Amino acid sequence: MLRYLLEKEFKQILRHRFLPRVILFMPFMMLGVLPFAANQEVKEVRVAVLDNDHSTTSRRLIEKVKGSGYFQLVALPKSHQEALQGVEAGETDIILELPRDLEKAIVQGEGSQVLLAANAVNGTRGILGSTYLSSVLHDYASELRQAGVGSAERGAYTALPTFTLQSQYQFNPHLDYKAFMVPGLMVMLLTMLTGFLPALNIVGEKETGTIEQMNVSPVRPWTLILSKLIPYWTLGLFVLMLAMGLAATLFGLTPAGGIGNILAFTLLYLLVMSGLGICVSNIAGTMQQAMFVMYFFMMLFFLMSGLFTPITSMPQWAQMLTYLNPLRYFVQAMRSIYLKGSGLMDLLPQLGALAVYALASCSLALLSYRKRS
Repeated sequence: MLRYLLEKEFKQILRHRFLPRVILFMPFMMLGVLPFAANQEVKEVRVAVLDNDHSTTSRRLIEKVKGSGYFQLVALPKSHQEALQGVEAGETDIILELPRDLEKAIVQGEGSQVLLAANAVNGTRGILGSTYLSSVLHDYASELRQAGVGSAERGAYTALPTFTLQSQYQFNPHLDYKAFMVPGLMVMLLTMLTGFLPALNIVGEKETGTIEQMNVSPVRPWTLILSKLIPYWTLGLFVLMLAMGLAATLFGLTPAGGIGNILAFTLLYLLVMSGLGICVSNIAGTMQQAMFVMYFFMMLFFLMSGLFTPITSMPQWAQMLTYLNPLRYFVQAMRSIYLKGSGLMDLLPQLGALAVYALASCSLALLSYRKRS
C-alpha cells in the first residue's frame, strides 16, 4: 500500500505546473543572490586576554579594553592552547595575547609585539573585532606617550610605545563573509521547502476533496503520513546536494568535515520540519490558514536561530528562547561541519536536540491526523 501512495505523491509533485520549478529555482536564487546581500551587525565581541606580563601596564590595557564598550572580557586563560580551546568551542571571538616583559620593553623604548587571534567562522565579526581592538591598542599607546618623560618614580616611558600586531583568523583565513552565510542559507532553503510544501499537502487535498477518498480507504494513519513525508525527505536531500554543488561551484566552498555528518543532521532536521508541516496541514482547514501558521513559525525560527543576528548579541531572555528553536541547532551544526570540520562527537548536544525535536514533530503529525468520513 505504501508503494502506491508514494507513487501517487511523486506523480502529483512532478505533474504540478509550478512546484518543480520552485524547487529548482530557489537554490539558485538563495545561493546566487543572498550571500552577496546579507549582512550582520556586530555587538559585544567576546575577548579572552592572555596576560604573560602581569604588570601595571598590562592590567591598565585590559581595563581599557573592558571599558571601551565594544568588548566583553570572557576569560583570562593561562596558556595559548587554553585560549584556543575557547575559540574552538565558540565561546571566544578574539584572543589578545600580551607578551612577557611588555612593560619593560615599553619603558626602554623598544617595540613590543601583541598577538590577536580571531575566530573567523564569522569573518565580519572577526575583522571588525580585530579592527576595534587595534584601535584600542593604538589609543593606549598614545596615552602612554602623553604620560611624559623624566619621572623615574612613575616609571615614565622614554619613547613612543608601539604594538606590532600579528593576526590569525581561525577557520576562515580570508575573512570571506559568504563562507559564513552559505551554510546558513542552505538551512534556510531546506526549512522553507520541507516546511511549507508538506504544510500545503494535506490541506490542499482537503480543498480539492481527494482527502475523502483516502479517509474511506483501509490505509492506516501512519502509512498515509509516511507517504506524505518520504517524498519531501527525498526532495530535501536532492536540494541539499544541489546547494552543496552550487556552493562549491560559485564560491569554492566545500565542507571541512565529513559529508556523512551533514547528511545525518539533515535527515533529522527534515523529520522536524516536514513533521511540523504535516501537523499544521492536519489542523488547518484551508491553504490560507496553513500558510499563515507556517509563516508565523518560520519568522520566529529564522530571527531566533543566529542565522542573521548573532545569538550572543541578543538580550539574555531572547538567548534562552533560542534553545526552543530547532533551527538554532542545525545552523550551528552546518557551520561547524563546513568551516571547522567538526564531527558528530563534537556536536552531540545539537544532534540530541534535533533527535528529540524529530521524535516530537513526527509524533504530533501522526496524532493530529484523524480520519473523517
